[in-house]
Amino acid sequence: MDNDRIVDREAIETERGFEQTLRPQLLADFVGQRRIKENLSVFMRAAAQRDEPLDHVLLYGPPGLGKTTLAQVIGREMDAPVRISSGPSIEKTGDLAAILTTLQEGEILFLDEIHRLGRALEEILYPAMEDGSLDLVIGSGPGARTVRLDLPPFTLIGATTRYGLLSPPLRDRFGIVHHLDYYGAEDLTRIAVRSAGILGIEISPEGAEELARRSRGTPRIVNRLLRRVRDFAQVAGETTISAEGAARSLERLEVDRYGLDQVDRRMLHAILTKFDGGPVGLATLAATVGEDAGTIEEIYEPYLLQIGFLDRTPRGRRATRLAQEHLIPDRADGQLF
Repeated sequence: MDNDRIVDREAIETERGFEQTLRPQLLADFVGQRRIKENLSVFMRAAAQRDEPLDHVLLYGPPGLGKTTLAQVIGREMDAPVRISSGPSIEKTGDLAAILTTLQEGEILFLDEIHRLGRALEEILYPAMEDGSLDLVIGSGPGARTVRLDLPPFTLIGATTRYGLLSPPLRDRFGIVHHLDYYGAEDLTRIAVRSAGILGIEISPEGAEELARRSRGTPRIVNRLLRRVRDFAQVAGETTISAEGAARSLERLEVDRYGLDQVDRRMLHAILTKFDGGPVGLATLAATVGEDAGTIEEIYEPYLLQIGFLDRTPRGRRATRLAQEHLIPDRADGQLF
């Protein structure tokens, strides 16, 4: 299966510059996540009035929903520099200590994929977050001693797609915790219109709605689809992306009206036709479609579960009637169930 799926929520390395261009700069420009924006606005204003850094923030949720963008927006709103790192890139305690000891007062440290920090690294963060201090061990053996360094006040913003993998002691040290949820069609339509304006693309309201419907509730995907549909429109000599043009282009990209691509459809079709709708065990399904079981569970299943096309049962995965009606409409008479 293709690891560079156009409907993949994970970032693609070649898109980094493109995503940066489209990212909102201020909270007022950030579309969606209304409750989170309202709460963050209050917390940031209160911290500014006290002349203190914002409390530590944990953002969690599926990929592509704006966790990194929100961290950068917070930095601009608080007029604070943002230093960006990630859990996988910090391997040694000395690496994390070096980052913490060079932070400036009021600076924001953004740690993406914070769930991938090792336990030893988490333990360094505990006193840094709670007491503003860093405990360093000098020397080794019987002569080793601990030195406590005071850190300037700072804000740690952690982002994770795997909230459950964070240890409770680390989770408890975040004063502000927000879960980013999937976006509705209205917000995705607004994002498509906004991105089109930044890129200088003419798009009709109906064209933006068509993109939104097929974007799996994810801003990253709606922006990715916009770029590709723009290519089709340009080559066809069309000056505006219409609903018909968007639908035609997305069908060529094999993204259907539910946002499913050929990977999703192949997996569901295998359950429906080879296993009579299921249930089928994860290992058996993985062998049938030629994919790693972990990849199916973490990458492909969440959206199918979200839209009601797949069920997880104690006996295995089961395709729902909605999936049957979409993929095999001529057999939507209950034969498979």
